[in-house]
Amino acid sequence: MTNNVTRRLAEFLATSQWQDIPDEVRNEAKRTILNFVGTALGGCRDEAVELAVRALRPFFGPPQATVIGRSERADPLSAAFLNAISANVLEFDDTHVRTVIHPAAPVAPALFGLSERRPVSGRELLHAFILGVETECRIGIAISPAHYRRGWHITSTCGVFGAAAGAGKLLGLDPQRMVWAIGNAAAQSAGPIESLGSMAKSISVGNAARNGLAAALLAEQGFTGPEQAIEGTYGFARVMSDEADFSAITDGLGNSWEILTNAYKPYPCGVVLFPVIDGCLELRERHMLSADRIAAVTVRGHPLRIRTDRPDVTSGRAAKVSVQHSVAVAFIYGRSVPIRRPMHRRARGARVAAQGYGRRGCDYSGRDRIRHRADDRRPPVRVPRHPVAWNDGAPDERRRARSQIPQPCGVRRPDPRCTAFDRSDLGY
Repeated sequence: MTNNVTRRLAEFLATSQWQDIPDEVRNEAKRTILNFVGTALGGCRDEAVELAVRALRPFFGPPQATVIGRSERADPLSAAFLNAISANVLEFDDTHVRTVIHPAAPVAPALFGLSERRPVSGRELLHAFILGVETECRIGIAISPAHYRRGWHITSTCGVFGAAAGAGKLLGLDPQRMVWAIGNAAAQSAGPIESLGSMAKSISVGNAARNGLAAALLAEQGFTGPEQAIEGTYGFARVMSDEADFSAITDGLGNSWEILTNAYKPYPCGVVLFPVIDGCLELRERHMLSADRIAAVTVRGHPLRIRTDRPDVTSGRAAKVSVQHSVAVAFIYGRSVPIRRPMHRRARGARVAAQGYGRRGCDYSGRDRIRHRADDRRPPVRVPRHPVAWNDGAPDERRRARSQIPQPCGVRRPDPRCTAFDRSDLGY
């Protein structure tokens, strides 16, 4: 059945009915959209967004769509691009735990932009959003973990499919045109992990929203795409991953829903760092550890976390994906300092980490005081091991962190890790 994966997915998307969506799925979609609006508001004044607006504003089309949190209005495609950047730039957006996709950032902006040009009901928008999230997450599962391991930023590469599927549903595409929308999305899937820690990361997330919307609009007009865009010999899955489980895309469609496994971040950083932060905070509290007592820290975790082995960070953007920065901040300040804190404080925390907590001056000679060691026996977002040695010679190893996976915060399950932040933490 691997020869008709794209067709089966397209038929499901085109024929899905609102009454088939369980109440719990509808409710989780509402929470995810609420989280999206919050993260977009938080990120709308980030330097990356400011620069993107400055660069693109002269080329905006008719002012038909909102740029969240800003006075500018843009054409729907440009608004989708900018709102996706805003939602993702602070590293505070929702996370599908199994794939580490951030589902809302590519999908919601495409739908918001389209719905301002062609008004729809709240029910229609929510339905399209649910289907978009389902599409990107199922495709992500099918190609994981090899896809991410090869260096692809999965939020961007799979998010474009989610945006195309959701927009296609709002446009009322029939199965054939939905196939074309998926194919048009596949032609635009991109985003290397090498860009993490820089503003360039935001480009691929913004493009996922904009290009997914464009893919559906093109299909609506009869712009054709490949019939086997996902599963073909040279299709997305086989080109972008070493292995693919196509059953993950089609099995249980309409019966199980990936949005129910979506989670909301307690910390503004890469999701694989959450158990590291929680483990350090627990060690700090349990042993009353101050940073100057610590001689060395070694974090052992899944090889995917090796991408956070960044001891020499000098910017807040890079600090969000640095295990050295996360460990230092947790031990120095007792919590994960929000990323909108002044730059000098973030950089200072990272430098303290790299220098063995200041015991060797400012020459980075002690940057190996916090080390990462790969251990493929450990899942990417679950419990790492934290061997810590401190100056009185006492060693400890915290084998379990308080949060093995990023647990949902807020409406259903208040979390002190989330409520600890206030408006000043976000720069307002």
